[in-house]
Amino acid sequence: MASLRPMIRLASRRAPACPAAHLRRFATASDVRHPTAAAQPSDDNVRLVEVGPRDGLQNEKRSIPLATKIELIERLAKTGVSFIEAGSFVSPKWVPQMDSSDKILEHILTTPIPSRVPITYSFLAPNAKGFENASALLRSHAGAFLTQAESSSTGARSKPALELAVFAAATESFSQRNLNCDVATSLERFRPVIQGARALGIRARAYVSVVLGCPFEGPDVDPHRVAEVATSLLEMGADEISLGDTTGMGTAPRTLDLLRCVAAAGVRPADLAMHFHDTYGQALVNTVVALERGVRTFDSAVAGLGGCPYSPGATGNVATENMVYLLESLGMTTGVDLDAVADVGHWISEQLGRPNDAAVGKAVLGARKTAGAAAAAE
Repeated sequence: MASLRPMIRLASRRAPACPAAHLRRFATASDVRHPTAAAQPSDDNVRLVEVGPRDGLQNEKRSIPLATKIELIERLAKTGVSFIEAGSFVSPKWVPQMDSSDKILEHILTTPIPSRVPITYSFLAPNAKGFENASALLRSHAGAFLTQAESSSTGARSKPALELAVFAAATESFSQRNLNCDVATSLERFRPVIQGARALGIRARAYVSVVLGCPFEGPDVDPHRVAEVATSLLEMGADEISLGDTTGMGTAPRTLDLLRCVAAAGVRPADLAMHFHDTYGQALVNTVVALERGVRTFDSAVAGLGGCPYSPGATGNVATENMVYLLESLGMTTGVDLDAVADVGHWISEQLGRPNDAAVGKAVLGARKTAGAAAAAE
């Protein structure tokens, strides 16, 4: 795969660029608090957002003990990931696996979690009720977490940083099924959540689902519609937009078209993350396309955990193990220990009683076992 690296650089040089004067630029909340953060990220540094504890577990059929969820987060914290999606303040009626997210947040706020690097923990708060519950906990533990202003002036971080997230949809059908309202109404409901996160001094993230295919409307999602939703969320103050291929229908050509369209709307690669599912085996290919377009943040889940309760047939997120192997082979730096995350993938798969969907994770474990057997035979 190392041979792909020159291709990425060549494609980046060939990509058509719109004149700067014709692009709208957005001042995100991060720009205000961290003026240097608005700069283009280093070409070789890639940030992986580990979504296994939330997006990965939400679709599991069997009940998962709170202790297992917390242990998963704590194990992941030791692998070198810097962002972990830890829970969701949604109604347990709709997503039963997330019913202990308040306890998870309280644990993070009250119990130091050993980690290789400072970690930001993200929680979904998709509506006013979810934000009310999350913010009440945060206010009751004021001083237990870093604000964005503090994180920019603090060296060694002794407290966790936090983020609240909302999720919109790129199609009306998915919005109605997932949020029980149209896209325009959902965006208005997100405004107080995003602004409320900023008032608390923490990051606000926004997901846009089904950007490359909808289970109800098919694969031809209008990229201009995606761009409209993304720019609306940035204008509200979101720090980052994660574009989600929820169904895994995305292909390389359509991923390229989408990113070109979003760029033409004035959205910078620094404000984007890509969230690929591997339903049709295209997640890594689409990742390379996004790298060519300058994206340096990607969501992934240990052991390929995941699926979507509102997207029939969608399988798991692209595996963190697979992403680390791909990115490192291309000369990128993730900061994630592949052996460590492979161990976590094996452990959580056993805990859930499900197959490990990370091909690289299984290969790493297999190679380690073979090497151990050979050493023992000497």
